[in-house]
Formats: sequence, C-alpha cells, structure tokens
Amino acid sequence: MKYAEAGVDISRADDAKQRIARLARRTFTRGVLSQIGTFGAMFALERKRWREPVLVASADGVGTKLKIAFAMGVHSTVGMDIVNHCVNDILTQGAEPLFFMDYLALGKMDPRVVEQIIDGMSRACKQAGCALIGGETAEMPGFYPPGEYDLAGFIVGAVEKKQVLDGKRVRAGDALIALPSSGLHTNGFSLTRKLVFEVAGHKPDDYVAEVDGKIGAELLRPHRCYWPLLKNIVRRGWVSAMAHITGGGITENLPRVLARNTQAAVELGSWPVPKIFSYLARIGKIERDELLRTFNLGAGMILVVPAKQVPNVERELKRRREKFFRIGHIGSGRPRVVYSGTLNI
Repeated sequence: MKYAEAGVDISRADDAKQRIARLARRTFTRGVLSQIGTFGAMFALERKRWREPVLVASADGVGTKLKIAFAMGVHSTVGMDIVNHCVNDILTQGAEPLFFMDYLALGKMDPRVVEQIIDGMSRACKQAGCALIGGETAEMPGFYPPGEYDLAGFIVGAVEKKQVLDGKRVRAGDALIALPSSGLHTNGFSLTRKLVFEVAGHKPDDYVAEVDGKIGAELLRPHRCYWPLLKNIVRRGWVSAMAHITGGGITENLPRVLARNTQAAVELGSWPVPKIFSYLARIGKIERDELLRTFNLGAGMILVVPAKQVPNVERELKRRREKFFRIGHIGSGRPRVVYSGTLNI
C-alpha cells in the first residue's frame, strides 16, 4: 500500500507547501534567518534597535467562526482573523509583533483552500509588519469531516522592559477610550450560529435587512488589527493599559488590565452598537449583562489613558482619521467594570 491509499497524499501536500512558501516570503523581515520548510524557524532581534527587550508570546484559534467559512467557501478572511487576533493580544502589553506561526489541520489536503487561508495570513502579517516564518499543515483523514479544518496561530513580539504595559500604571482618573470593532471579530460565534441558523432559520447567503447585507458576509468580516493605528501612541507612552475585547466582552476583559484598587466606570450609550449586535439581541432576547459578557458590542479595543495624555491620544487618532469614543473613566475599588446608562440596541 501507499500512504495515499490511507488518505494522505504527499504530492498534494507538497503542492500546498510550495504555495505557502511563496506567500510567506512576502512577509519576511530583516530578522528572518530561515526559509519555509526547515525543521525550526529562526529569527534574530536587531541588536542596535533593542536595549532590554522582553519577548511577549500568545496563541489562539479562530473557533467556530470557521463553520461560516466552510459554509460560504471563503477562507482568506479567517486567515486574517487569526493573525489580527494574536497581534492585538500582545499589543495590550505594548509589544510589537515580530513573527507568526500557524497550525492548520485538514481531513483532506486541498491546496486551493490552503492557499486562500495563507493568503489571508500573509496579507495580515504584511499589514502588521510581522513575518510569517513557519507553521504546520497536517492532513488527518478521518479526523475532520469533509471540507472542514482547524486553524490556530502563535505569535511572538517584543517590547522594551521599561515600556511594558502590565496594569501597574493605571490610576483613578484615567480616561477610557474605545476604538470600533468591525463586527463580531472572532468571538461569540457558538451563540451567534445558533441564533442565526437555528432560531432565525437563515442560510449564509440570505439577505437580512436588519444588517443591510447577506448574513454570512456580515459574520465573516475580518477581525481588526489595531497595531498600525496604535504603535505611535504606545511607543510614546501615552497609555497606561489596553484591553482587547474578545471572549468575555468588556465585562471580563477590561478588569484583566487594571491595577489593584482600581475599577472601570463605563457609560453605556457612549458609543454606537453595530446593527449585527442589535439583531442578535432581538432574535435571542438576550439580556443586557449577557450581551456585555459575550460580545464586543462595537468596542474592539479599549485604551486606558492618563488624563494629561488624552489630548495627545485624541489628536493622533484624529490625524489617522480613526473614530473613537470616550466611554468612561477609572475609579477606586476592586478590579471590575461598573456600568451606568442605557445600552443602545
């Protein structure tokens, strides 16, 4: 017997790997020391640039948003999702992304699907100035249903030790500034899929008036990357903390970056909630607190900004023509979020 008779086609895998190498090389930076295909990937920090670098690493997956990609036959956006999510995670500690690696496992190797996924990854890496230097593509027959796969990512970045954002700088009186999300990003999809496809009975290609478009396309909107927008603000030391609003929403994520004896006072209604969240809230009859701990509700990244630096931050965001919203402030108390006002959905 040959390996292909057991479902693993080495020739097809080699085709996919050649496509991956071509796309990955577009992202290489000066620190990359190895080519795609080696047993281990190598990256060198530029000595002249860093004085006391701290490496920051993170890993994540796309989750059940992949089910939408399978149904739509669109795979490049989830490639962007995994890179941007990981970049945002290490950004909250002030880190610049250096390199990214992926893990892609399929039941049957399809070079065209793999190429779409890696194309999305490479474009996202290029935008973030991050090198895609390696990963693993595994063909596992019988493990995944036909047409499905799993996707995870691993990122390493660096920040000068004295510029690490660890919550210790947060003080009562700091302002909270929210940056818009592009939609659900990569969180809340298990509930979303149940509501949209089971409760409402839609198919991915259905037009939904309440979101002004096809529901599948709305759900596949890529996760935003905030690094290009915020790198100058971070390097100049204008923020005391940042929270990436992912699974757990504002309720669970904002307390993760607060100092002891500080809490966040958030004014509901101080930022616009995108239509997709209003739609989900209606069809699921979801209560306010459940919405706030499940979805980002249009606030993808929250900056904690010392009062004296607020004019600098707002000026920089305006210069980049970025929307932003003052949504509250830091007060005294145990690390948690205290809400006031009314959620506009």
